[in-house]
Amino acid sequence: MVRVMTPEHAVALALDVAEKGLANGEMPIGAVVLSGDRVLGQAFTQERTLRRRIVHADLLALEQADMELGFDQPDEPLVLAVNLEPCMMCLGAAITLGVGRVYYALESPNDGGVDLLSKWQPPVEQSFFARPSDIRSGFHRARSQRLFGRYAEGNGPAGMRRWAAGLAAL
Repeated sequence: MVRVMTPEHAVALALDVAEKGLANGEMPIGAVVLSGDRVLGQAFTQERTLRRRIVHADLLALEQADMELGFDQPDEPLVLAVNLEPCMMCLGAAITLGVGRVYYALESPNDGGVDLLSKWQPPVEQSFFARPSDIRSGFHRARSQRLFGRYAEGNGPAGMRRWAAGLAAL
């Protein structure tokens, strides 16, 4: 029997990945995609490393999970755990992959997609496009804020440091 990982543990894993991102000079955003207690994908945001913008942690972890799964659907619902609320792009990718649960540490007031997702009406003709049934936040919130505070004190781009400082102060 597959054991389902708790939301707290899943977000803690995402925070561990975010720590690795910070150690590599990246914005400290980490994500994991799980099926039960099996990690299908994990990544941190890699904008500086790859010199690209569409390399969000959640999207990279979802791509890894997609490569692992192909068109197979796991027995357990897919979980996306992130230390920062996913944006609309990443939520769209999660829906496309079939993620049923989204857990995160800290809301992202300027670009988080959860409120917008609540207004989305899934297409009736395509039942596989469905809003995740469980979206919750607040897991390890203070730890995530501390990570953004550390980034804000570093040497990243000034605008990103200001943004991170705002997240740390929420």
